[in-house]
This record gives sequence, structure tokens and C-alpha cells, in this order.
Amino acid sequence: MPIETPRPHAPLLQVQRIWAEPDAIADLRGQQVLARFPDAEVIEVASHWQIPELHGNEGNIDRWVRVKTEDLVLGVKKSLSARPNGRSADWIGPSTANGCAMACAYCYVPRRKGYANPITVFTNIDQIVGYLGRHIRRQGPKPEANQCDPVDWVYDIGENSDCSVDATVSDNVADLINAFAGWDGAKASFATKFVNRELLELNPRGGTRIRFSLMPKPEARLLDIRTSSIDERLAAIDDFVDAGYEVHLNFSPVVISDGWQDRWSELLGLLDDATGDAFKRQAAVEVIMLTHNEGLHETNLGWHPRAERVLWTPEIQQPKRSQSGGMNVRYRNAVKARAVAELTDLIGRKTPWLTVRYAF
Repeated sequence: MPIETPRPHAPLLQVQRIWAEPDAIADLRGQQVLARFPDAEVIEVASHWQIPELHGNEGNIDRWVRVKTEDLVLGVKKSLSARPNGRSADWIGPSTANGCAMACAYCYVPRRKGYANPITVFTNIDQIVGYLGRHIRRQGPKPEANQCDPVDWVYDIGENSDCSVDATVSDNVADLINAFAGWDGAKASFATKFVNRELLELNPRGGTRIRFSLMPKPEARLLDIRTSSIDERLAAIDDFVDAGYEVHLNFSPVVISDGWQDRWSELLGLLDDATGDAFKRQAAVEVIMLTHNEGLHETNLGWHPRAERVLWTPEIQQPKRSQSGGMNVRYRNAVKARAVAELTDLIGRKTPWLTVRYAF
């Protein structure tokens, strides 16, 4: 299938309301964000976590996408910490944002606040950057190579948001990319489904790893709501390598449905054709099978039931208790093991230059 010409899409954000903590309004970064949306109504709130009109409001299911489009939250990140990870990154850094303007049907982030999860920007960016710098210095040189990186400590800076989208709202992501460009022995990392070409104007100097998330086009059209098309993501890969980013991939989530192997084979062919040697020499991929959630399933039935026909498949899924105590579902052990083996074998045959960093 040929690569399609990207079609222009409506702006992700048409902000009408900004819910803001007083301390966030007082921060310089908060003032900068407010200036980007001068026509928005500003509503002061005591806590970015407790906004009854947004969080826990079941009526927002009918307005799922409108809330993500029209609402923005400003808060102050109270607790700063870096958690050990070991898969995508050595450490999960403190978030500079939470939530997303996109609406991927399988996204785990909306589970936390309930029924609506627009972008929350944390305005105390200087404190966050300072904390990360001190944490990096405390680690010292990385003692040995691991699956995260052979040389650098890797810090995921986008666990609860999409940094490419966040960068359209504030300069937090640019500040982080610029900071990691100057820190020896450490590298920022984030996954994205949105092509933000303004990031090409920065100078990452190899200090930031962008992981473009890919899936076959039919799945993406059904599940990756309000994201950049797969063709746009493929077309951006070489440009980000040329701009000084390390570019890896996420195959995430891998969804099992009739004919899924053929669709992944087609995608791997498109990837091979769309990318050059510079990318291929440093390319690696994380393969992540679908994990779904009972509560998100019920929410999705209210706004996107078609997605649940492929996401919620009890005949091949089993329950899994999450670390936070929620009830998730994932593919049964034998089903998952067979699918991982089939996809990694397909990668080895179709794109032998693509290193699989991990698959689960």
C-alpha cells in the first residue's frame, strides 16, 4: 500500500477554559501559557487533581473529545521523584504534564482521574529541571550497558502525557530537551503519536530519544483517535534523525484480531521503504502487547464502542491486577507468547536491521 498524502486535520486544541491553581497562575510558565490562549476563561481551582466538573464526572463521557479540545489545566507538581523502571528507561522522571489532547482508545492515563483527562501543564519547570540535574549527578557514570542504553542513564519524561503535544502548549518540553543536550551521561526519552515539526528547530545533540509509536493503518484509524497518521509518523523519522534526535520505535499496542499478522507485515514493508540508512543504523523497537482495563472498557462503550470490538476480547484475555489495585486484562499467556514470537519473527525477516529492545 503506498504512503498517502497527509490530510490537514482540525487543531487538537481550541481552548475555551483554563482551570488553574493560584500558584500556577503566579509562575512565569503559567503566565506564558495563559498568554497563548488569551480568549480562554480562567477558572481558579484549589487543586489540579480535584476539579469536579472534569474529574469523576460521568457526564463527560458524551463530551470525551470536546473536553480534551476545550479544557486545559495549570498546576504545580508537588512531589518530585525519579522512579526506577528498567524497560523503556532506567528512570521515570517527574512529569511536566499529565493527560493528553489525543484520545487513543486504549490509553491507560484516563483511568487515574476518571471520565476526562485533558492536558494538565505543571508550571514549576525550573524546579523539575533542577531536580533532574541533581539526580543525574548523584548517579555518576552508568556502570554497565543494559537494554535501556549502552552508555547513558535514560529518563522517561513523558509517562503520563505525549511530549510532542505538550510542546504545543508550553515550553516545558523544549526546556527539558535543551537541558538534556547539555548533561553528560544522561538521555531523555518519550513516546509519541504526534508529529510536532517545531521540535526540529531545537538542538538536542543526541540527548533526547524520541520513540515514534506505530501500528498498522487499519488499527490506527480505529484506535489512534486525533493522532498524526501513520504516514505522517513514517515521513518524520528521518527528519528527526537528521535534526540530532535518537529515534526509536514503539510497536504499541499490538492488538490481536483476524489478519493482524498480514497488516503488521505490510507496515514493516512501509517502514523499510520510508527510512534511510542513518535511522536504520541506530534503530530499535519496543514491542508491547495490548493491556486493557475494565473501567476504560465501560467508558469507551459510551463514546467509541467500535473500538471495543477489538480491544475487549474475553475469549483470549485474562484478568491482571495492576500495581495500583485496578483490574486490567491482557492476552492469555499462551496467546500472548505465540503472538510475541510471531511478530518478532516477522520483524527479523522483514526488517532485519531493526533491533527488538524488548517484547512483552
